[in-house]
Amino acid sequence: MAKEKKEKKGGAQQEERAPEVARHSAKETPRLKDRFRKEVAPVLMKEFELKNPMAVPHLHKIVVNMGVGEATQNAKVLDPAVNELGQITGQKPVVTRAKKSIAAFKVREGMPIGAMVTLRGDRMYEFFDRLVNIVLPRVRDFRGVSTKSFDGRGNYTIGLHDQLIFPEIDYAKVDKLKGMNVTIVTTARDDNQARALLKHLGMPFRA
Repeated sequence: MAKEKKEKKGGAQQEERAPEVARHSAKETPRLKDRFRKEVAPVLMKEFELKNPMAVPHLHKIVVNMGVGEATQNAKVLDPAVNELGQITGQKPVVTRAKKSIAAFKVREGMPIGAMVTLRGDRMYEFFDRLVNIVLPRVRDFRGVSTKSFDGRGNYTIGLHDQLIFPEIDYAKVDKLKGMNVTIVTTARDDNQARALLKHLGMPFRA
């Protein structure tokens, strides 16, 4: 009888611990990150004849920047931008401020002029995955992105006209269309390596 109680007690403890194990295992590696390790990295090593796996170009960070020029006249217009950028990226944005004064635009140094998010790690891969497979195809008359938007150092920037192409944004709650720039920073040595990396990760470049 005592043995039976002990087994039941042990079983109860296992049942109590089970949800904790389930929650821990629910945190899975992003699909694209896993694909990079298993498929893309080996292809890039062969394509560029790299002998050291550490030399394989990879994503370093993604910076999403939303400029709000009207904020120089009314700082409150930044609130919707910060909220929407947070919904789009899943991370709290930081307010960007003018680095220098520009009299012609009535901008003083330190004035809030936009919002920005820097994504790294799993969030970076998840955002890139959504960008190339869900967001860009929602652009009207989309025919691919330009191959000329590299900066010469292996980084790529895409300009998006409005936030409505992101499914996280509720059209009914948008007060004004806001454009943004998405800069993809890579560890590539040059633009050729960066282009190959992004292409293998699914970036839909125009032919």
